[in-house]
Amino acid sequence: MNETRRAALDAALEHLPLVAILRGVRPQEIDEIFDALVEVGFKMIEVPLNSPSAFESIERIAKRCPEDVVIGAGTVLDPAACARLAELDAPIVITPNTDETVIREAVAQGLAPMIGCMTPSEALAAVAAGATTLKLFPAARLGIGYFKDLKAVLPPEMPVFAVGGIDKSNMSEWMSAGIDGFGFGGSVYRPGWSATQVEQQGRELIAEWRRVRETLIQAEYFEREADA
Repeated sequence: MNETRRAALDAALEHLPLVAILRGVRPQEIDEIFDALVEVGFKMIEVPLNSPSAFESIERIAKRCPEDVVIGAGTVLDPAACARLAELDAPIVITPNTDETVIREAVAQGLAPMIGCMTPSEALAAVAAGATTLKLFPAARLGIGYFKDLKAVLPPEMPVFAVGGIDKSNMSEWMSAGIDGFGFGGSVYRPGWSATQVEQQGRELIAEWRRVRETLIQAEYFEREADA
């Protein structure tokens, strides 16, 4: 990953830690969908490798990706995919599971492994192998109480994203519980949706993130003032 992409990724993780997951997207529609997401402000965009001709879609958007946007692949199950992603300047490697061979190859290629996990054993194994971000999956089914228990045993500096069943209706409770970011699948894109639909959904999700974040910042400020 070059310095420009690294800076873009660091900025996204700090200021807008939201990943748009385009599962099922086709190469012939990827450009319009990608442009819609960039227009509303997404900085991290994922094309799962079980989408039709996924690498063709990634290659198309890699050629025109803005410097402040980071793209990559999801459902990465084979470490061999990491070399291809490195060649395409698509540094995000997202998995649904914890496979240490994928993590280590991603690290060796200079990529950013965002690794799916469910149990404490998987999460800590991913951290030890070099994951830069953990992906709690399937988050909505596991629930916020489960996340809190898991978070308690993880390194405090390790970001955890909730993925699976996340939409506008439950972002607030997850953010209040301390989640670091989200991956949006069916709430931002579904096969057959137009770029206009994706733009509207994406705009609403980002607006909700910003609304809740501002509310939490204000609440923290007033709490500090009350304790002063």
